[in-house]
Amino acid sequence: MNRQQVYWEEVEPGDELVPLPKIADSVTVVKWAAAIGAHNPLMYEDAFARSQGLQRPLMHGQLKLAWLVHFVTRWMGMQGRLKRISCEYRGIDYPRRMKTMNEPEDGETWLCKGKVTAKYVNGLEHLVELELAVENGSGKITAPGKALVSLPSRAKQQTRDV
Repeated sequence: MNRQQVYWEEVEPGDELVPLPKIADSVTVVKWAAAIGAHNPLMYEDAFARSQGLQRPLMHGQLKLAWLVHFVTRWMGMQGRLKRISCEYRGIDYPRRMKTMNEPEDGETWLCKGKVTAKYVNGLEHLVELELAVENGSGKITAPGKALVSLPSRAKQQTRDV
């Protein structure tokens, strides 16, 4: 988790968030499937994936959404609140295969990216809208998304401290 707190006054529309690299290998995908109860053979069976016209087993779209949740919550700091997040699954991503029991092969690294698109006050909340994306190693966005975050306000903090 990010130890630096982001305050509403510190962000402006157009600000880019620092990209967060992510790696998924075939073991990660199997563990993810077990954790969420999604046991689709498209995610772990080579022969089945090929029979469906794919190169090999693919990544869960929900794993990319989880990456975006991690990306945003890490950015906003402990006092921020993630109010809403969504993404679309627009591209197929393939996890790295395993070289050894504990080491994946070289391959794809994804980047979680984001940009502030709006900020405003609604009642007592200081809100920030974000445009998000999971981008593959070729620079293609395979999971575009959006988020709404409530950030603490320095002005509000100073009022409490008085």
